[in-house]
Amino acid sequence: MACPPWPKGKKLVHLDLKGAPPRVGYLKKLIHLFSELGVDGLLVEYEDMFPYEGELRLLQNTAQPAYSREEVMAMQEFAKSRGIEVIPLVQTFGHMEFVLKRRPMWGLREVPYCVGTLNPHKEEGVKLVMEMLRQVVEMHPGLNTLHIGADEVYILGEGEESKLWLASPGRTVEQLFLSHVTKVARAIKEKWPHMTIIMWDDMMRGMSQDILRDSGLVGLVQPMLWDYTPNLDVEKTVSLLEKYCSAGMTDLWTASSFKGSTSVYTCVPSTQRHVDNHLQWLKVAASVSAGVNLQGIALTGWQRYDHLSVLCELMPVALPSLATCLQTLIYGQFSAEAQSKVTEILGVSSVEVEAMLSTSAGDSLFPGRRLAELIVELTSLLSSDEMRFFDNDMFVRGWFSPHHRKTKMVTPLITMQIHSQASTFLTTIQQKVEAVREEMVRFYPEYTVKEWIDEHVSPVTTPLQRITADIRACVKEMVP
Repeated sequence: MACPPWPKGKKLVHLDLKGAPPRVGYLKKLIHLFSELGVDGLLVEYEDMFPYEGELRLLQNTAQPAYSREEVMAMQEFAKSRGIEVIPLVQTFGHMEFVLKRRPMWGLREVPYCVGTLNPHKEEGVKLVMEMLRQVVEMHPGLNTLHIGADEVYILGEGEESKLWLASPGRTVEQLFLSHVTKVARAIKEKWPHMTIIMWDDMMRGMSQDILRDSGLVGLVQPMLWDYTPNLDVEKTVSLLEKYCSAGMTDLWTASSFKGSTSVYTCVPSTQRHVDNHLQWLKVAASVSAGVNLQGIALTGWQRYDHLSVLCELMPVALPSLATCLQTLIYGQFSAEAQSKVTEILGVSSVEVEAMLSTSAGDSLFPGRRLAELIVELTSLLSSDEMRFFDNDMFVRGWFSPHHRKTKMVTPLITMQIHSQASTFLTTIQQKVEAVREEMVRFYPEYTVKEWIDEHVSPVTTPLQRITADIRACVKEMVP
């Protein structure tokens, strides 16, 4: 059953730059595509790719250069020229790994072993957050909306100062959370009175209406309720939105996902999975009461689950998913029209990246399409059973076991056949990897290319290389 199209409000695409930050030329191509697909804004999570200055310079990425001031300005100008608003997302409580991993910042952690959570009791912590925000706001002239993160504040209340604070009667971890966020939001309003402040909602989900009403956040922030699952519980989500609304937070946002939420190391997304998530969100939007003022939806595209985890799907392989999710929202269903609009804009035969043969590639708007095709090819090769379970092959287990390797007593004839098979696999992989590398470096920094190969290719090639080296050593002992 079709829902009405996504109601009023903005459609934002989340650009997560804490992994695989695209080169600026590629970013512009993406922004151009987004505008063709009906996107109103970008939710940009810069993290360590922002050109922080002064004492905060140490937050900049050292493995690959952060964007320059000029690049940040150019990206915004280009977005503006396409009618796209830029909303920066700056974490101010949880997920501050990129800040708190730096040695001079260690003392600002809630507990020493949790790199993500800021200690809410330290004045320097709030100062640091405000200085980060100041630099970001100043580099976004005319900015009127800011996202302050505040999701997944793990281990809050476990630090020594928090335990002391919580020892006073009537104090709770919920209040501890709310007091820090309120402090930051008030400081923002004081400095920039016109600023709209968005925050993630997950830390407030279990809170009662009364606690929220008395938190001081009403009228200060607009919660963004996120759920990326294909089987999102519509009823539960609607009642959560209604709860925030009854507590006085009537301006609300939602967040879906077009990539980066299947598993922490997924390489190629399934469009259908993400479309299902958006179909559930359409049902939510159609079911909320008139009092809920939906400001819009952010289609998130996580590039890492957090700053220290591996890369999720790269943007080129996720563009069919993003385009399809956007058209699903615009049409209110994953209809034939929605589908043909995507295949026409991207110039592909299917909305599933694994099945998209090219159609007239002449005027298609699919930046990075060759890279997407190469990644799909290489990934299917790497995930084939014969590659992944080479050590389990009957001949390897029968004639080249760990015991054989240790004693170096082997049957040369069979081990040389194993060697030849492993070498053939390695050559095939190597050729595909070279093609991927050559294409990827056009869109991403060298470091990203290396990280992607380390992550996806090395786990398959390393055991094959080890086996060929071991066989050579053993055969040398057995054959004159």
